[in-house]
Amino acid sequence: MSITDWIVLVVTLLSIVGFGVWKSGSNKNIDQFLVGGRSLPWYHIGLSVMATQASAITFLSAPGQAYTDGMRFVQFYFGLPLAMIVLCITFVPIFHKLKVYTAYQYLEQRFDLKTRALTSFLFLVQRGLSTGITIYAPAIILSTILNMSVVYTTLFIGGLVIFYTVYGGTKAVSYTQVLQMSIIFFGMFFAGVMVVKLLPNGVGFSNALHLAGKMGKMNVIDWHFDWNNRYTVWSGLIGGFFLQLSYFGTDQSQVGRYLAGSSVAQSRLGLIMNGLIKIPMQFLILLIGVLVFAFYQFNKPPMFFNNYEVSQVKQSRYAPAYEGLEQQYTYFSKVRQQKSIELTNALNTGNQQVIADAQARLKAADDQTTLIRNQGIQLMKQNSPAANTDDTNYVFLSFVKQNLPVGLIGLLIAIVFLASMGSTASALNSLASTTVVDIYKRIINPNASEANYLLASRLATVFWGLVCIGMALFAGKMGNLLEAVNLLGSYIYGTILGVFVVAFYFKRIGGTAVFVAALITEGIVCALGFSKTIAYLWLNPIGCFLVIGIAFIVTICLNRDLKD
Repeated sequence: MSITDWIVLVVTLLSIVGFGVWKSGSNKNIDQFLVGGRSLPWYHIGLSVMATQASAITFLSAPGQAYTDGMRFVQFYFGLPLAMIVLCITFVPIFHKLKVYTAYQYLEQRFDLKTRALTSFLFLVQRGLSTGITIYAPAIILSTILNMSVVYTTLFIGGLVIFYTVYGGTKAVSYTQVLQMSIIFFGMFFAGVMVVKLLPNGVGFSNALHLAGKMGKMNVIDWHFDWNNRYTVWSGLIGGFFLQLSYFGTDQSQVGRYLAGSSVAQSRLGLIMNGLIKIPMQFLILLIGVLVFAFYQFNKPPMFFNNYEVSQVKQSRYAPAYEGLEQQYTYFSKVRQQKSIELTNALNTGNQQVIADAQARLKAADDQTTLIRNQGIQLMKQNSPAANTDDTNYVFLSFVKQNLPVGLIGLLIAIVFLASMGSTASALNSLASTTVVDIYKRIINPNASEANYLLASRLATVFWGLVCIGMALFAGKMGNLLEAVNLLGSYIYGTILGVFVVAFYFKRIGGTAVFVAALITEGIVCALGFSKTIAYLWLNPIGCFLVIGIAFIVTICLNRDLKD
């Protein structure tokens, strides 16, 4: 990067962190540290909720996901507005009325301590693993820019977030997230504009979309019902609904955002804001990935976007073979460029036969480049079986570094850092609150002073920060980070949601029954997930309904034993 880009990056990051710490003030008790004194307005809640969900993974992996797989991932979010409505009606007023610090406090009041402890434990495991992935995403960027080990960049990113989360608590997190989302919207809009401007003369926005559509990338809607298809309207509406309902309703990283609202109405407005904006925002981010795909139809892309893995194979005995493949790739990329121009011209004629012929020729050229690329990937695997051969997380980063103007590169890289910092800070804050409120304060040291609990909250934040940094060091082998983080959530969210649904709506079911049901369900869900029997989104409704059904059966058995 240029000096200007470095200045933009560093100034943006330091300004955001400094502003958040300054606005947070001092925290004198855990009420201020964990829920910001329950004083934040609706727009803070809405932007904070969005920033918590929209991590660096969103802005790093989503364009790469669209580049390789098209727009169909947007269907993942179709259940979100419905989930926001249910949350506003059910979860928000209950949590505010009870003035809880965490969602899991309610479960002890409704059931018993062991159910509260189990759900807290499941959350800590899932969120701890997922947060490691969100730290790893910007560490990729910094390691690529500085050409240093991802270990050092992971430690830097994790340490920066730990600092202002430990110091400022929830208010620091919220205030930084408001600025983060504002800068993110601004930067991503200009990124999209720049992609269109970089297209060849005579190729505009609509031409790029038509071309991408002919290459199968504008697959926004899929009405087919298929258990094994990850992204369809049905998996998004049903599986996505249960995943989003559990994420926003039972995951402390999100519950903690709207518990900080000054009233039930303010928390509801914040969630509704998130429900209305999230799908269009995700659509536009994926659309940038499709535009990048269209750009590379007219320009030669790297044969493989992860420069580290390319350098590894070029330093091995497979270097001559790989360089030979690169020469072939360059040749067929030029052929593809010519065929892309021919298809664009054909689309302007409106003649369907001419369009079909040009589309077939472009598809043949594209298939040839894909074949050569796959041969290169095989060489990487032969050189190192542990090589990371999924480069979707590097597509957008590579495009930004090579094609955008000075200044905007630094801003967009800052955006990815900001997104990671926002989501990671929320996660650390929620992990600390669950550890202190549900475990330390409730089980280990229930009669300590406020100062003791505040210190414990800060120490818990540091502890979980170190755990998440450790997890981040193993995240590189998990493929596309956007899918990986949702896959991890799907193993646990359905079970936790089932526990809360029973708590809210099935008053005759007791703690022992739901505890046993949750343990059995988690075993079944993990078995289904590991065996890849069905697409991961379906694990969420299955987990929820299994908890309800098994809890009913256990309740009947317990009542029968009591009668006997």
